[in-house]
Amino acid sequence: QVQLVESGGGLVQPGGSLRLSCAASESINTMGWYRQAPGKQRELVAAITRGGRPDYGDSVKGRFTISLDNANNTVYLQMNSLKPEDSAVYYCNAVFSTGYEFRTAWGQGTQVTVSS
Repeated sequence: QVQLVESGGGLVQPGGSLRLSCAASESINTMGWYRQAPGKQRELVAAITRGGRPDYGDSVKGRFTISLDNANNTVYLQMNSLKPEDSAVYYCNAVFSTGYEFRTAWGQGTQVTVSS
């Protein structure tokens, strides 16, 4: 089972920036970030394949950038122009192969709060 270690997050003012990172213990196929605000469903923020193809949720397009360091199995999420509605617990996600099937791993979550 792949282990994910998240870092980053915290409190930032509206319009500010934060960077999240997530390191996987083994090679992965896809890594990404999801978020969940109180009373809402978990939603995709951004994901990226090992080949470097990114995918973004509509609400973060143009503000967030996801990147992947394949050598270190680490994904980064640069969040700019943050808004109060970006406040949520952000979860790292990874899809990996066991050799005969694909499985999903989740990080423990990191809180992002955007407030003045």
